[in-house]
Amino acid sequence: MPQLLVRNIEPAIVRKLRRQAAALGISVEEAHRRLLRSALFGETPEAKENLIAYLLSATSGDGIEFPRQGDLPRVADL
Repeated sequence: MPQLLVRNIEPAIVRKLRRQAAALGISVEEAHRRLLRSALFGETPEAKENLIAYLLSATSGDGIEFPRQGDLPRVADL
């Protein structure tokens, strides 16, 4: 996969990118990728939230019911 090396970035930009990455629970590299993707293709970072944030948001509200399958539990032959 191709790589980019960006030099001479202002310290304030690096600090802000690190803070945003930490707030989202992602790496600085991932935050950088999302920023570039958003700038070039118009994708918002919210569309690519990390899995934990998505799962936590999915369980708020009225709740989600996950029906059990009728054939469970099965006997395991060990």
